[in-house]
Amino acid sequence: MANPLYDTLFGAHAGKSDTFLHLPDGKTLSYKDFLGQAAQIAHAITALGVKPGDRVAVQVEKSPEALALYAACVQAGLIFLPLNTAYTADELEYFVENSEAALLVCDPAKEEKLAPIAKRLGARLETLGDDGKGSIIEMAAGHGDTFETAERTEDDLAAFLYTSGTTGRSKGAMLSQGNLLSNARTLKEHWRFTSDDVLLHALPIFHTHGLFVATNITLLAGGAMIFLPKFDLDVMIDKLPQATAMMGVPTFYTRLLGDERFTGDLVSHFRLFVSGSAPLLAETHTQFEARTGHRILERYGMTETNMNTSNPYDGERRAGTVGFPLPGVELKVTDPDTGKELAQGEVGQIEVRGPNVFQGYWRMPEKTKAELRDDGFFITGDLGKIDDDGYVHIVGRNKDLIISGGYNIYPKEIELLLDEQPGVMESAVIGVPHPDFGETVVGVLIPEKDASPDVDAIMEAAKESLARFKHPRKLVIEDELPRNTMGKVQKNILRDRYNDLFTEA
Repeated sequence: MANPLYDTLFGAHAGKSDTFLHLPDGKTLSYKDFLGQAAQIAHAITALGVKPGDRVAVQVEKSPEALALYAACVQAGLIFLPLNTAYTADELEYFVENSEAALLVCDPAKEEKLAPIAKRLGARLETLGDDGKGSIIEMAAGHGDTFETAERTEDDLAAFLYTSGTTGRSKGAMLSQGNLLSNARTLKEHWRFTSDDVLLHALPIFHTHGLFVATNITLLAGGAMIFLPKFDLDVMIDKLPQATAMMGVPTFYTRLLGDERFTGDLVSHFRLFVSGSAPLLAETHTQFEARTGHRILERYGMTETNMNTSNPYDGERRAGTVGFPLPGVELKVTDPDTGKELAQGEVGQIEVRGPNVFQGYWRMPEKTKAELRDDGFFITGDLGKIDDDGYVHIVGRNKDLIISGGYNIYPKEIELLLDEQPGVMESAVIGVPHPDFGETVVGVLIPEKDASPDVDAIMEAAKESLARFKHPRKLVIEDELPRNTMGKVQKNILRDRYNDLFTEA
């Protein structure tokens, strides 16, 4: 039976003895053995009564078996719902209840705590540990290594990804088989992946970056992955000589640059370094190229769309930008109030349209209607502009826009200036309540190692370079910025932290 996502990514490798996964202990897993285990898991799940279209919520540590669970869900026509391993039981309860999941798979250590939640919500609970053991694997062992693939179309849903929920309850973005396939096909071609590539994979697989970008591209290309449970600097440096490509978040690259063992010789054979999920500092671009001779390729995507833009494979990879819209993706910058398209160079909200754009938010028709226009354009919530050369610049999130005394202030502009100041490694600019202006600007500075930034001098530099209404009212120094698991700065936490800075007692 036809199942486009399974047939293209997985079924195409049936019977192949080629290596798919290089594991930390030095062992390898072939495509044939991986697909055999996925088929066994598909048998185990469907034997529980889970049927095509049902949701399978998964909160497990990264492992080959966890990846096989994803393949099993695709083959059985189930909707895969990967969940951040940091979520608490209370948070997990919301996702299971909201998605109406038929099955929840968790780490064995969490089984006792989650059992009453699963029972109350009518979800079957099974386990899978980072060691590859658990009830789901025990059940799978008794089944054959082939499974009759469930019939699906490109319009059928393949996955739910829940948004981070920094401004309210998380929303379940519904992604179809066609959404995932279109993005994998585009990126494989755009980034020139082939069966000769070996991807160094240290990203989590509960997020679109590690699962639907890194993994799906590798599957489509028929390449291999060095499959690491997490980013470990020593392990990364040890494995880099065996890889041809790497996808990471900015933190990966700054940590590598901070180690003298990371040299140009170590990666002289490399083909491609990709960064995303959070902005990459221009300084990191410069240092990385000086150290290795490689220019990091930065791209832009999100939960609801996978990847939208990319710097070019050939041509200038311009720091501070996310490149151009990918083939098949339309991107425009519009006025947030009117929806009217703005002139090139003007800052507004970014909207995208293409086969990569999700189907809407699960059980949230009003939210879907508010963010997904009738003509197919999705209002991303990101603010940006397109420069004279066509490169897309992200200047912040719409919710991060600061309105002070009636003036719109884009944090990115101020952050770029602060990042350039002596002793400053990076910065984050937020808006906090102010009795006179409604909101005012606060800059949070992270010092370089063994440095003490001169706050007064930095304030003077800001006054010289920025219009008065953009001047930070206060600069504060912290050891580090709060980030989510993908390295994105959580400005909502900073806003909460400094919310009362200027309010009267």
